Amino acid sequence: MSIIKNKPYAWVPTLYIAEAIPYAVVMTLSTLIFKNMGMSNTDLALYTSWLYLPWVIKPLWSPIVDALRTKKWWIVCMQTLIAGALAGVAFSLNTDAWVQWSLAFFWVMAFSSATHDIAADGFYILALNSHQQALYVGIRNTFYRVGNILVQGGLVMLFGWLTAGAPSFDGKKLIPSLEEQIASCWSLVLGVLAILFAIFVIWHFMVLGSFENKAKTEGKPFAEVLKGTMVEFVNTVKIFFSKPQIVCALLFMLLFRFPEAQLGKMATPFMLDPIDKGGLALSTETVGFVYGTVGVIGLTIGGILGGFAVAAHGLKRWLWPMVLSISLPDAVYIYLSYSQCQNLYVINSCVFIEQFGYGFGFTAYMLYLVYFARGENSTSIYALCTGIMALGMMLPGMIAGKLCDTIGYPSFFLWVMGCCLVTVLVSAFIKVDAEYGKKKQS
Repeated sequence: MSIIKNKPYAWVPTLYIAEAIPYAVVMTLSTLIFKNMGMSNTDLALYTSWLYLPWVIKPLWSPIVDALRTKKWWIVCMQTLIAGALAGVAFSLNTDAWVQWSLAFFWVMAFSSATHDIAADGFYILALNSHQQALYVGIRNTFYRVGNILVQGGLVMLFGWLTAGAPSFDGKKLIPSLEEQIASCWSLVLGVLAILFAIFVIWHFMVLGSFENKAKTEGKPFAEVLKGTMVEFVNTVKIFFSKPQIVCALLFMLLFRFPEAQLGKMATPFMLDPIDKGGLALSTETVGFVYGTVGVIGLTIGGILGGFAVAAHGLKRWLWPMVLSISLPDAVYIYLSYSQCQNLYVINSCVFIEQFGYGFGFTAYMLYLVYFARGENSTSIYALCTGIMALGMMLPGMIAGKLCDTIGYPSFFLWVMGCCLVTVLVSAFIKVDAEYGKKKQS
């Protein structure tokens, strides 16, 4: 074990799988679980949107993570809490008060995951030099996507396999059908994930080193260090709100994804709901393949091509194509809701197109956050930007379920398409340097 301790190839893949999994569980799998358990669209959208809150406010306690203990300590402790929260949700689904208990454990998971993000990204920066950071960034991003596919694709399809019953052998079922035992099936799936996280805890405890920048904390009491970091945070907030174009930037950060925040909450329930309720009546296993595999692949390809496009010609040139890319493909849901198409090739194609467009267009949004954060305290400013980004997903998502239940899926998707005008409007007022994002000529 001493041979691989502190070696990036030993911990970068597993650390970023571990970063992706709880976020995907809280943001995506929770919606699917609640839908399968019979919760209304109104309630599930409201409850799961609130789970964005830890990512909105995580800049408030990031100074504590920086000042107290080591990044390794935080990583191992948060992964332990996440494993416990996964087990807690698994056990709670079979109780009478499953809504209250599962939400409580999802909250624990959400706060632990947000804190884990701070520690993991901080560890990556401290443990690797600039060359290693550039070398492993592709591996880091790839394994983050692997974590998403594992949750949204693999685990959802595992649930579908369990509910349908295992394949037969000599005419007998290896596992009896669990169609009437939805809670038990999800408990098994989450139990598997909890065991995986327990393995992550042991692995990262063994292979992570203690790389800390103690120059500003050496010999100082914790209270003094914490006070200093909080002063820095307040100064960062002042710098943030004194930046040029702050009003336009805030509106862009909050509202660029206004349509997507609503669409994302209702897309899965739409796929699952029966035909007579306006849905497509797909099985959970099929939805896992459509979103967790085809959708993630489309999202990834769109993001990669978006990065290449900006690197070639700059963000300013590609801003409007990317605005249209993230907006126009939403129209596929209007077609699906009115036609209630049952052809899986068509459904997969529609989801791929929408997710590809989202991945391509989202590149402009993320690059603008980096552009806005440039200058003094850029890392802390960027953290504030990501908190506002999460708020922009949280607030619209909270009302999406109620609106959808009130007007129905076809009208809801028309409304989402109309909301794309908000994306266009907030994009019209931001200013970007014409050279920003271009690859510099040597």
